[in-house]
Amino acid sequence: MELSQWTAIIFKKLERWLAAFIKLLPNILIATLILVAAYFIAKLIRKISYKLTLRISKSDSISSVVSVILQTVAMIFAITVALGVLKLDTAVSSLLAGVGIVGLALGFAFQDLSSNFISGLYMAFRRPFEIGDKVETNSFIGTIEQIELRSTTLITTAGLHVIIPNKDIFQKPIINYNRSPSRRVELEFSLISTTDLTFAESLIRKALESMKGASPISEIEFYYTGIDEPKIKLMVSFRIDNAEPKGFLDHRHKAIVAIYKALGDNNIVKITASAEIANKPKE
Repeated sequence: MELSQWTAIIFKKLERWLAAFIKLLPNILIATLILVAAYFIAKLIRKISYKLTLRISKSDSISSVVSVILQTVAMIFAITVALGVLKLDTAVSSLLAGVGIVGLALGFAFQDLSSNFISGLYMAFRRPFEIGDKVETNSFIGTIEQIELRSTTLITTAGLHVIIPNKDIFQKPIINYNRSPSRRVELEFSLISTTDLTFAESLIRKALESMKGASPISEIEFYYTGIDEPKIKLMVSFRIDNAEPKGFLDHRHKAIVAIYKALGDNNIVKITASAEIANKPKE
């Protein structure tokens, strides 16, 4: 073919494209208006959702993530509508399919990261604990120092920083000591079977009542739990104020010292004593 024929074909093709563009111009204008309006609406959604989420979660990072996600969803919806106005249905289908495939691939690739993220969001709204709360989870006892979307950091009573993935916290029991205004301290003793049990009880009660501490104890209870010759097992419990950070450790320590002293001063022989629950958590 000669050059003039090629030129004619190209010009005819350009003329058809120009005609199609002019015919589609109103749709392009509408689609542009939709995208511009969606941009400002999405910004407004982000601003409002940030304030609402911050009021609920009390976390700046979580509020930022939620607001950005909502803004992105709004823009994706606007782009889909705009492509539909331009009659690019095939492009819309391809876009949605591509987003689905990419989302599925990322979900498999970042399984742990996404599960920690979702757990962090859930915990932010349910708020099982706050910064400064003393909690027990995943065999650790400590004070919450930082709450992030992926993990939570607590400081144990030994001063160690422990970073726990939110997925592990979400899937396992949590004890929040700050949610309980008081708690019981339980001490288990074994006494010689020849001991005057009534007299021993009175000594232990007086020792506990005279024990000096930041807060008084209450509801002292005695229970004999078994006989294992030549020993009789005794459990002593009392209630303390749970507001003190180290109240449990302090009261337990002072109670053991006071009881041993009272029994020793009266020549009552002790066999064993313990105050721990089985499987003591790491502190």
